[in-house]
Amino acid sequence: MSNIIDSQDIGEKIFYNVKYVRHEKEDTGNQEGVGAMRIVELNSETRNNLLENLLKRSPNNYGQYEQAVNEIIDQVRRKKDEALFAYTLKFDHCEITADTIRVTEDEIRQAYESTDPALVEVMKKSAANIRKFHQKQLHNSWISPESDGTILGQRITPIEISGVYVPGGKAAYPSSVLMNVLPAKVAGVSRIIMTTPPDATGKVNSGTLVAADIAGVDEIYKAGGAQAIAAMAFGTESIPRVDKITGPGNIFVALAKKACFGYVSIDSIAGPSEILVLADETANPRYVAADLLSQAEHDEMASAILITTSRELAGQVSEQVDKFVSELSRKEIIEKSLEAYGYILVASDMDEAIKAANEIASEHLEILTKNPFEIMTKIKNAGAIFLGEYSSEPLGDYFAGPNHILPTNGTARFFSPLNVDDFLKKTSIVSYSRDALYKAHKDIALFAEKEGLTAHANSIKVRFE
Repeated sequence: MSNIIDSQDIGEKIFYNVKYVRHEKEDTGNQEGVGAMRIVELNSETRNNLLENLLKRSPNNYGQYEQAVNEIIDQVRRKKDEALFAYTLKFDHCEITADTIRVTEDEIRQAYESTDPALVEVMKKSAANIRKFHQKQLHNSWISPESDGTILGQRITPIEISGVYVPGGKAAYPSSVLMNVLPAKVAGVSRIIMTTPPDATGKVNSGTLVAADIAGVDEIYKAGGAQAIAAMAFGTESIPRVDKITGPGNIFVALAKKACFGYVSIDSIAGPSEILVLADETANPRYVAADLLSQAEHDEMASAILITTSRELAGQVSEQVDKFVSELSRKEIIEKSLEAYGYILVASDMDEAIKAANEIASEHLEILTKNPFEIMTKIKNAGAIFLGEYSSEPLGDYFAGPNHILPTNGTARFFSPLNVDDFLKKTSIVSYSRDALYKAHKDIALFAEKEGLTAHANSIKVRFE
């Protein structure tokens, strides 16, 4: 995900007084914590400081933007298309009308023509893997009749309309389109709409349109930012009101989803991306460094953390990070990310390392140890777990099939990845015969009367007068 504000805008970068561990190899010429990725001894103090620092990235801490977001939502709620079009002109510098807001079939055809055919084929393969994985998450409705005339059950039905938000510009990720839409399709959602901001000429990212077509989006609208979230939450003359909104976005999108929650369901209030690598002395330092940087390049506020029991590996990874950074295209973003939220933590043993990993509850967790499957059994909190040196995090981002929309900022302690259940409703079914109710009616009436709800009790008693 991409935020329109970086760490310098959010607030002063916090650096704590920590005990640095010196590299066994000092031939880099770097001072401790300077240049190379900082190496910190893991203890209760450094662990607590790290958790505090990471939590500062939560969208819940950006209250200064809430007033502006709430004003946008209020305007769109009251003035509908009029406000939506005005904000599109103001923020996206594009004039949209009721006749041009919806993406046409011709625009989708043009998107295919301007997209690399090899990428189209990869997206189709990825979509097949995502669909196959999520089909395994489906549940069936059930009914349980008893001999006394009691019938209990659960009916599972999909929501009617799902809305997907897709960022534009540099933050346009076709992979996220697939991840947001396909679970809804598998769940049986009958109508899926998508909003995404246009450029100044009124065009939408071609990769986004192709991915949407492959995934099966029914309607695509040219709208972005908080105004698009408000349009889907409350409906306008052009955009229908939806039952659920999913998809990433900048801080304004995140805060808009938060403000609209309750009027509409949402997936989560996502924070910046994060990766935690849990490694021992058997890990390949070059692989570890590459994997850490795969998330650091997302955003200046992304976090990349290695927890290891090997001081030697810590030094080697730090050196490899420096080498890779000098070669990578998003060098400036990576450097800012590592400076603020990049850590190599050296633990005294694997139990301590696992404890820290569970407390951090990272979005992505890679386990690069001699026994990754054994270590996995001790992990309680993680959005997605990647096991072994050939299961790097980008495999999950693009191709494997499990959803890459994951809980961030420690919310893996109680949230799950986006899944089919997010698009399903569970309705309870209750049916009692007269005999079945008679057996229980005195107990029910007593319970109700003890709570002071005599009308509840009467509703039962009246049937046996």
